Amino acid sequence: MTNDFQARAAKTRSKIQNTGRVIAIGGVSLLVLLVGSCGVASHSTTVEPGNAGVKIKTLGSGAGVSPEPLPARWYFRGIGERIVQYPVIQRTYSYTREKDERGNENEEITFSDNTGLPMTADVSVTLQVNPASAPNLYQTYRLSFDQLLDGPIRNDVRSAVAAEAEKVGVETLYSGGRQAVMQRAFARVSGKWAKHGVTVSQMDWIGSIRYPDAIIQQMQNKTQLEQEALAAKALEAKETALANAAIAKARGEAESIRIKGEAIRANPQILQQLAIEKWNGELPKVTGGATPFVKID
Repeated sequence: MTNDFQARAAKTRSKIQNTGRVIAIGGVSLLVLLVGSCGVASHSTTVEPGNAGVKIKTLGSGAGVSPEPLPARWYFRGIGERIVQYPVIQRTYSYTREKDERGNENEEITFSDNTGLPMTADVSVTLQVNPASAPNLYQTYRLSFDQLLDGPIRNDVRSAVAAEAEKVGVETLYSGGRQAVMQRAFARVSGKWAKHGVTVSQMDWIGSIRYPDAIIQQMQNKTQLEQEALAAKALEAKETALANAAIAKARGEAESIRIKGEAIRANPQILQQLAIEKWNGELPKVTGGATPFVKID
């Protein structure tokens, strides 16, 4: 009896030990798997749709920017490698005084006219990066795309607008010439960035140019005077037209009288005929002297 109990106890201990070893091995395996997963996750990058990846190697003989863009998918990064993502879909960015989705800083564009009068405005730019050009773009500037927008691209937009605005006076800008200025500035910016594989398809003013208050008042006064002058000219033209019409009417009446007079002088019997046509057949009620008589030939 004692031997059987000892045998069962030994068998139970063996099972417990085996189970413990299995649990320990499983725990170690799970830990290794978790550590490995964390390692893979920390050394991987997913290039999102709408972006091109640029791989940069910092170690070894092949260190530098890989010339081939990475299409959208998951990538494992080796030691000393990192991936920068460049948006390759068309996007519009605004440089404004007010805060926007890209930050709270004032990014308005400053410029002046041909007299040096300072003014500011908000400007938008629409552009798109050619995926094949993304690696070279990064290698040239060593900046992310958002950093390009905040730095070199914004500087070129400001410089182009300033260069074209200083060719004209504030009156030209105020009276409708600002669109021509923007189109010439757009040609400058798009021409430069096309060489880097960035297509700038549009540049526009956002809202109105912010002029100094004194200039706004001056322009409004000038506009008012011009409108008053136009109104006065229109009134003068109306009065002249009415006077000409009256003169023409008087001339017509005078001419009619002249023609009638000539006709009567040439044909005296016309007066008698007119009298007959107007006579109602009744003799005057009161007469002095002889009874009037209408001669009818």
